[in-house]
Amino acid sequence: MAQYLAVGLFNKGHQVTVYNSHNHPYQHDVWNGVKIIHCFDAENMIGTAGQFVYDLNCIRNARKQNFDVILFLGYTSSSVWGKLFPKNAVIISNMDGMEWKRDKYSKPVQQFLKYAEKLAIKYSQYFIADSTVIQTYVEEKYHIKSKYIPYGAEIFEDKNEGILAKYGVSKLSYHMLMARMEPENNIDMILNGFHISNSEKKFIVIGNYNNSYGKLMYQKYHTDKRIQFLGGIFDAEITNTLRAYCKLYFHGHSVGGTNPSLLEAMANGSIIVAHDNAFNRAVLNGDAYYFKTSEDVRKLVVQSNGHKESALMVKNNFVKIDKEYNWPNIVDLYENFIIECYNQSKK
Repeated sequence: MAQYLAVGLFNKGHQVTVYNSHNHPYQHDVWNGVKIIHCFDAENMIGTAGQFVYDLNCIRNARKQNFDVILFLGYTSSSVWGKLFPKNAVIISNMDGMEWKRDKYSKPVQQFLKYAEKLAIKYSQYFIADSTVIQTYVEEKYHIKSKYIPYGAEIFEDKNEGILAKYGVSKLSYHMLMARMEPENNIDMILNGFHISNSEKKFIVIGNYNNSYGKLMYQKYHTDKRIQFLGGIFDAEITNTLRAYCKLYFHGHSVGGTNPSLLEAMANGSIIVAHDNAFNRAVLNGDAYYFKTSEDVRKLVVQSNGHKESALMVKNNFVKIDKEYNWPNIVDLYENFIIECYNQSKK
């Protein structure tokens, strides 16, 4: 998001600055016309708490600048420093997903995240929601208006079927999921549904499984020879190709807004099987198969999905990417909203 938006706004004639970790591999001060400011980031030393230190350092630096507008893409570790936000800049916050709903967090952390959400509302002047569900939520809970602007994706056309052999699969011979190994992504439900099926296809799992939940999933399902844990893959050509040639792509995300990986699957031409929740339905509507239980997954894996129905779903999802969820359109929406907010603040 930051990559496409920053470059897009620069190409439209704006001066754009992005904050970045001091230990990021890219150490130059400019990238594709975008100014980069590196701030000290303690996360690799003290864990999650380091995010708060990093955000504080970014905000302290921003107070020395003369920015017209500051856009926060998320609020989890920045809103606690709201009193320090620069007074001479317009503050816009993307409210991201409802972080406090994530199962991976303990009750005290969930309570803190609710508090952080309130602080983001308090210290920001304007708001962006990447999902109509979140837009409705903030309006009903906080009685504020937000601008709906989703994420984007690019239609994937450079398919390289030769990549599949490296992973021991062939076109339409496998199902897959790609996600962070977290409970709210319903990975256990998906893999269990496949495990209890009599499918002869393979099932590939992409995502770093070194965390506690990922290790649990590996221990539970790696003995099923059909299920392959490939770990994290960060080469877009590989992940796009695997999604493009799979039989069914399972999207288990149940918390958050418009999920970028879901848009990418749509742009890859995947036949999508999504967890049945308001966030996914707001994007996919009727152009996906849905599941709520492992038994739903089992049935979808073994039944013969209608070719015409699936083909129409793929076609409709391509149209959505082309018409709504494309990056040029997203950049235009952000630019227009940022300018509108800036002009309002000057009245």
